Amino acid sequence: MGLRTQSAWAVHNQVDINIRGKYRYISANGIPDHRTGNFPNRRNPNTIQSQNHLFRVPMHPKEASHITDVGFNSFGVAINGIPFDPAANEFWQRDRHSGWQYEAMSGKIDLGLDKNNAHVQPNGAYHYHGLPTGLIRNWSDNQHSSVIGYAADGFPIYVLYGYKDPTQTQSPIMPLASSYKLKTGTRNGGPGGRHDGSFIQDYEYRRGFGDLDECNGRFCVTPEYPEGTYAYFLTSEYPFIPRKFRGIPDKSFQKRRGSGPRNHHQKNHSRPKPGERPPRP
Repeated sequence: MGLRTQSAWAVHNQVDINIRGKYRYISANGIPDHRTGNFPNRRNPNTIQSQNHLFRVPMHPKEASHITDVGFNSFGVAINGIPFDPAANEFWQRDRHSGWQYEAMSGKIDLGLDKNNAHVQPNGAYHYHGLPTGLIRNWSDNQHSSVIGYAADGFPIYVLYGYKDPTQTQSPIMPLASSYKLKTGTRNGGPGGRHDGSFIQDYEYRRGFGDLDECNGRFCVTPEYPEGTYAYFLTSEYPFIPRKFRGIPDKSFQKRRGSGPRNHHQKNHSRPKPGERPPRP
């Protein structure tokens, strides 16, 4: 997909991050600070528009007594003011009660994502479904990731690279791996067929399979937190962007009813027949 330059925007990226009391406030106009794909496009009929994003996260986040699913809310926000929205509101046979939700990053359903693994909601909000490549294009794989954003619960978000020993800042740098893996065998009911990653239900968490926990994070030291913190990591494999919170998410990241990631496809997008995959990108 072709990319357009930032200079093509009539409105440029505006983001303000400031601390007031116990909270960090992130306000942004939602215009990316990097090149994007062409929007609207054949699979995403929406145009990027200026937003009035205002997010709030605690300065001193705490681990909650239980893990919370992200659901269709925003997981967090990048330092450039663009939200991380991992879930696609797309279901097998377009039935949200089917128990089979398509994975946006699988490539099995074309949502018109650009090279930043992002696209646009009907209200014009540009958002990431995976690694924000335009934002990290100049990063090095031999250095620990910098903070790329904040999750709704206030914990920092990093990308890919961390210390091999989570307790030592002098430890070698390595790409951190998710602990989710594809299930074996075939699906029980629904679309049938083997577990190939088309649906989020094709994956399962296997403790110790990778480096990260079920929230795609870990307790560790980082350059910004040498004394240690819980930190989330975006990964190149599922879940890409975490789908669960270790802490308590702030309500400013909740989606208002009707503002979720709907209508990513053109209205004439054909409905797959039972047991049939949607078209590939």
